[in-house]
Amino acid sequence: MRIIVTHAADESIEVAKGRRKSDVQEVAAVLRKAEHEVLGLAVDGTPECLRALAQAQADLVFNLVESFGGDDTKEPHVAAYYDLLGLRYTGSGARGLTLAMDKALAKKVFSGHGVATPRWAVVWRGRLDSAHDIEFPVIVKPAREDGSIGIGFDALAGNIKELMERIDQLHAEFDHPVLIEQYIDGREIYMSVLGNHQPEALPPVELDLSHLPKGTPHIASTEVKWAEGTRAYRGSKVLVPKLPDDVHETMRRAAVTAFQSLGLRDYARVDFRLTRDGKVYLIDTGMLSSYFPGGRASALNIQDGKINFIY
Repeated sequence: MRIIVTHAADESIEVAKGRRKSDVQEVAAVLRKAEHEVLGLAVDGTPECLRALAQAQADLVFNLVESFGGDDTKEPHVAAYYDLLGLRYTGSGARGLTLAMDKALAKKVFSGHGVATPRWAVVWRGRLDSAHDIEFPVIVKPAREDGSIGIGFDALAGNIKELMERIDQLHAEFDHPVLIEQYIDGREIYMSVLGNHQPEALPPVELDLSHLPKGTPHIASTEVKWAEGTRAYRGSKVLVPKLPDDVHETMRRAAVTAFQSLGLRDYARVDFRLTRDGKVYLIDTGMLSSYFPGGRASALNIQDGKINFIY
């Protein structure tokens, strides 16, 4: 097959000498090993990249684009453009991406399907929407970002003063609604879902955050996911958790329900928090979250020359 790997402007399918392979390069290498013809195309937000896509001759687009012109909220627009062009591509379509990226709307969908999710409220420039009764502490985060963008350790607010300061900060930085979510003290568990007609939830993995210092929120923050070289990043490990059968089944059902109710496609990762007394809360879903070569928590894991769904 002739496959085009679409990626961000600062990426390439070719590996620079002496550099570790990026997610894009790992995917390209695996596809080449499977004897496909592989080309790269940077979707960088310019009219030129749109013209290049319109002229693309490919059997399949392997979509690794998570923004357009530096705007993460336009990720669904890229999928919509593929649809307009009639291109076959991997991952969720524009509708599923749009629903999943709007965290407040996704929570309404989860609740409507009987899936437990932390209580929440949405604030936008002084207006309150979808408000539940919430007790401190709370997590305060952008309502329309993914990949833990805007969720640092300072996302945890323990009182009104911290909450208001955090809301002001996020409004200034992202200029869109803020989600206030009940903080669930517990373990960080991920479950990938694969398939379409009969999607399958794969066995869970756990992001071990026990290395974080006392007083630091045990959350998958920006520091844990992206701050290479820091203790928060280096000490994070992915483990295979031992879960009671009933907890595992609750997660499995919730993951598949979330996947189907949001209209997701091909693959996704579903994020859970598990309390000490065994209560399961669905936090979020991820569609194109980084592949993390070598095995961090993602929908796909690239290792040993294969593309694997994590478990």
